[in-house]
Amino acid sequence: MIKLYYHPSPNPAKIALFLEEAGLSYEMVPVDTRRGDQFKPEFLAINPNGKTPALTDGDVTIFDSSAILLYLAEKTGRFLPENTPKARGEMLSWLMFVATGIGPYCGQAVHFTRAAPEKLPYAINRYTFEAKRHWGLIEAQLGKHRYMLGDTYTLIDMAVWGWATRIPFALGEEAFAAMPNVKRHLDEISARPAAQRATALKDKFAFKTEMDEEARKILFPQNAHLVA
Repeated sequence: MIKLYYHPSPNPAKIALFLEEAGLSYEMVPVDTRRGDQFKPEFLAINPNGKTPALTDGDVTIFDSSAILLYLAEKTGRFLPENTPKARGEMLSWLMFVATGIGPYCGQAVHFTRAAPEKLPYAINRYTFEAKRHWGLIEAQLGKHRYMLGDTYTLIDMAVWGWATRIPFALGEEAFAAMPNVKRHLDEISARPAAQRATALKDKFAFKTEMDEEARKILFPQNAHLVA
């Protein structure tokens, strides 16, 4: 049985979408990050980086959402482009682009606009600008094709969808006005039954939603040494 170690955030959402699209049987194991579940020894034994998602499949243990997507796609032979060096190169490039660009810059934009103890204009400008720049490249790609790699729905679309669901939170409600193709892509995928089932996972467990002092200490341990 596949076990998905899940929290309702963009990276685990990608994996839930793939599992649902592929019709794979799996067990959801909730990891409540605002309660510190990600730092429990039993989870760190699966992902020493202490982040969701992670996945086990028999004796296979794998973490990082991009690695998990690629593992599942290769395991099932589904949601991959044609098996040519050219197509695989494009697939890997966009997969890593989401991993190293979209995710980190959106995450930092959210952190400095919403979570940082000080509102630092330089940091806010830096990460918001870069997040928008990265999404601009996705917008341009989706302006050329229905999906990220052409006319076929692949794991890259799932990777993009996970983060596209959070664009208003990261960049403001008006952000989609400059990204009509991203919005079109998001809406199309979100309407798929598999995406609706993946989205509904968040309601299967009472995840903590309050960003109280306890949650801040857990999520931002680097702040502990700051002098007030």
